[in-house]
Amino acid sequence: MIEAEQLHARILEELDLTREVEDEELTKIIHQVLKEAGEREYISLSEKTALGKELFNAFRKLDLLQEFLEDDNITEIMINGTQNIFYEKEGKLYQSEKRFLSKEKLEDVIQQIAAGSNRLVNEASPIVDARLADGSRVNVILAPVALNGPVVTIRKFPKEAVTMRQLITWNSISKEVAKILSVFVAAGYNIFISGGTGSGKTTFLNALSQFIPKDERIITIEDNAELRILDVANLVSLEARNANAEGSGEVTIRDLIKSALRMRPTRIIVGEVRSAEAIDMLQALNTGHDGSLSTGHANSPTDMLSRLETMVLMGMEIPLPAIRKQIASGIDLIVHLGRLRDKSRKVLEVTEIIDYRDGEILLQPIYSFEETGEKNGKIQGVWKKVHRLTHTGKLVAAGYKEEAENMDV
Repeated sequence: MIEAEQLHARILEELDLTREVEDEELTKIIHQVLKEAGEREYISLSEKTALGKELFNAFRKLDLLQEFLEDDNITEIMINGTQNIFYEKEGKLYQSEKRFLSKEKLEDVIQQIAAGSNRLVNEASPIVDARLADGSRVNVILAPVALNGPVVTIRKFPKEAVTMRQLITWNSISKEVAKILSVFVAAGYNIFISGGTGSGKTTFLNALSQFIPKDERIITIEDNAELRILDVANLVSLEARNANAEGSGEVTIRDLIKSALRMRPTRIIVGEVRSAEAIDMLQALNTGHDGSLSTGHANSPTDMLSRLETMVLMGMEIPLPAIRKQIASGIDLIVHLGRLRDKSRKVLEVTEIIDYRDGEILLQPIYSFEETGEKNGKIQGVWKKVHRLTHTGKLVAAGYKEEAENMDV
């Protein structure tokens, strides 16, 4: 059987590395090498086509990763060193038979990814977050930190931004809940999206942002730019930056939030709150930037509040009651997402933050997802209306008086 490694070495011999080789010339060399190999050993047309594509990707794109990236049904790619590649497809994990030719080849691909995002990764700085040209999120951990490294994890996103209509079609949310959330966004409620890893927080944030009035000035702030805000002309997208090799030039999420406040935003969207930037985000929410959105990792709305408190304390030593008052006055609603045992992603709860009273933040669910059974391996359920919205002031101020009175929108 023809080994791709042998063909790769043969193509290298034919390439003139002293100059830039165009794609057309590289393709001709690959075809010629495959033709010579076919004269020595039979190669079927399908094998030849697959080998040709694999070899082209090895020289021009992201090597064998390209095949996984081009498969729209694959949502996650996990590379554990050169020998083990796993991928998630339609909610299930599979192990690939593909292997990188060498550790050096995998490291070349990693450096290509990092350079594309203007990021640095090496033994001195072995962990990096980056993104691909299509918006896919990449995390890299090199050896010796990763004992079986290099380890690369790629979270893919749909080529087209997922709309709320699609989420309804996928039964991730009901029409009723989607409609009321669209009104809440338009009316300027500050909404925080919580959920575990892979629950669809970024996708849902993108879908919610489609209901922002198109005449507003929106500023997005992210570690790695992933949001796709559509049809907003006055949009500013900011991305954090790591320190350079000399340890200078770092721009943090906190820096960007502080700068955004001077840029006359109508709304600020923070892709994900992970650390001390929580205090700056809460201050922004409490200084008139109604309708702002953000996400965070948590197992429930209550857990999200606890995590926010912890993150604020990372950035500033202030009394816990003061933190809770800021959270209660800054965030209006928490939308909690979950990934169920059938691998589906759903809105599990829409919860209103009522008040801060007697040292505690009071929560009240508005909608809650309740399971009713299973059908063909898929969880069935309904979104039940639990309580009416308590704070209707923003609805009235935005002209949704009727909706404020009956909540039937």
